[in-house]
Amino acid sequence: MQSWLLWLAIAAVLGTVELLTATLDLLLLAVAASAAAGVAAIGLGTGLQLLAFAVTAAAMITLVRPVARRHLTGTPQLRSGVSALIGREAIVLKPVGREAGLVRIGGEEWTARAYDPDLVLPAGTTVDVFAIEGATALVHPREEPWPN
Repeated sequence: MQSWLLWLAIAAVLGTVELLTATLDLLLLAVAASAAAGVAAIGLGTGLQLLAFAVTAAAMITLVRPVARRHLTGTPQLRSGVSALIGREAIVLKPVGREAGLVRIGGEEWTARAYDPDLVLPAGTTVDVFAIEGATALVHPREEPWPN
């Protein structure tokens, strides 16, 4: 059996076990085995194949693993203050257009302007908060759901 096929088989086994365990470590070793397969495919000796595997594995574990772990296990950012209002639903209390009107966002009344200055949103319209500028919410009418 050619050595590059052996390295590819090792990479496939490591990749399959990674799918079952989801630890990320075996995936990095599978990448290292693939690098060794590439070295073997161009005809270099066993020593260089092992060196390619070791160097790639060390680089993946020391450089890639910490960054990937940080992204995979990081907690989502908690939005607070006015940034927590962006994306919320609001009800228009006084007409909103180019000039400021009034909306209720979760029980609080806010001055509001239409995100699209050409729109005039009548009282009772359900809108989404797109942004907050100072103490004014920029709102846009909620889109209707797609028909079935």
